Amino acid sequence: MSETSGARWVEIEGVRLRLAHPDDLPLSWVGDQSLSDQLLACWLLVAPEDVPLNPRLLGKPGVGKTTLAYATARRLGREVYIYQATIDTRPEDLLVTPVIGAANELVYVASPLVTAMIRGGVCVLDEGNRMSEKSWASLAPLLDRRRYVESIVAGVKIPAHPDFRIVATMNDDSSTFEIPEYIHSRLQPQILIDFPERDDELDILRENLPFSDAGLLNYVVDFLQAAHRRDEPYTVRDGINIARYVLKQAQQAPRAWQELIAAAVRQVLGDDAVEYLS
Repeated sequence: MSETSGARWVEIEGVRLRLAHPDDLPLSWVGDQSLSDQLLACWLLVAPEDVPLNPRLLGKPGVGKTTLAYATARRLGREVYIYQATIDTRPEDLLVTPVIGAANELVYVASPLVTAMIRGGVCVLDEGNRMSEKSWASLAPLLDRRRYVESIVAGVKIPAHPDFRIVATMNDDSSTFEIPEYIHSRLQPQILIDFPERDDELDILRENLPFSDAGLLNYVVDFLQAAHRRDEPYTVRDGINIARYVLKQAQQAPRAWQELIAAAVRQVLGDDAVEYLS
């Protein structure tokens, strides 16, 4: 394997690959620090012959799985690449895709996942259980001691850099595929992200809305905590959207936030959610 200037191209087995760019996002994890420590432990090597684990983060949409994965990966001081999985994700999308370049030549483009493999970065495979088994099968050798992928499109076998790490986030809902057992056993351990405690939830709202009225944020947190106790799927992301919409409405037509919050809850979450407003 050789790299060209700028390290945005590599050559593997005579095939030139254009690399993706890492994600640079203003994300920080506010919440249970032990979750980040658990994730770091999965990536730790305890001996030269050891290999990292491939953890999966499981939780309801909006509880901060991607934020936790990204922020923890940045603690390693490495490049982070986020790959958003969908039901339409194909094996070639995960690995190497051929495209027509500016001079009408065929260009092979490495996915964010493969770029992380080559560069020794961290890949966050986001919402991984939205992918089909066929796509997961292409990653099977990457997730065991072999640590490589094979691109049929480009005709190359791509080994992972020793520093490469991966984590898959998965939503705990019904709109996903069942992960095949041979993949499930490779994505261990499972780290469960539950609804945050009240103080953590308030800190998350403050982090995202530092310009907000403190009373509004406390009111929104009380609403979320009441919904959590009834096991409603409302998350801190919903709370951020509710508070942000209230603030924008108040800016457009100055009114007290108390007058706007019920309408905001209805518009963000529906009529049934209003019952959790104190």
